Amino acid sequence: MNKKELQKIKEKALNDNIPIIMDDTLEVMEKYLKEKKPKRILEIGTAVGYSAICFTDFLSEDGVIDTIEREHERVIEAKENIKKAEVEEKINIFEGDAVEILPTLNNKYDAVFIDAAKGKYPFFLKEALRMINPNGIIFADNILYKGYVLSDYNKHKQRTAVRNLREYIKEVSENPELETKILEVGDGLAISKIKNNT
Repeated sequence: MNKKELQKIKEKALNDNIPIIMDDTLEVMEKYLKEKKPKRILEIGTAVGYSAICFTDFLSEDGVIDTIEREHERVIEAKENIKKAEVEEKINIFEGDAVEILPTLNNKYDAVFIDAAKGKYPFFLKEALRMINPNGIIFADNILYKGYVLSDYNKHKQRTAVRNLREYIKEVSENPELETKILEVGDGLAISKIKNNT
């Protein structure tokens, strides 16, 4: 991976106000991913490709990342960035709405990173659980959403997103097959490990 280019991609995204993974969130995920050495990662929400490029560092030798993005301009930029970072053989971009694309995927993944439309998190979780390997791990970014999710926030504008993020937390916390931690890094990160019941 070309680290110099990665730094440029990061700076440009921040200057353009494109939401990319925060450093402290990435740091936490890095610990888990380094230990896991995933063969396949699924990312829901590519943006400009920054997080997917970062994740290529933690893949096992012949590992790949499948990432989904619905905004055409972002897909174009992500493809350029991935090429500049010299990791194009490790990342596949699916262009389109994750709600339509996910049900068509049948791969098995060692890790899933959810970082797309907040209102769709419960749906993304359902699809992630269908495709996650035993001992896999599901990360959900921005889970505390500026602190709204744990407060009694109820403004109309973000109500659906907040309600669905709360629903996501409830589902991962109550699912007997998952062991979940909610961390207050970045804008909140939920980490759900699949319990190995064997």
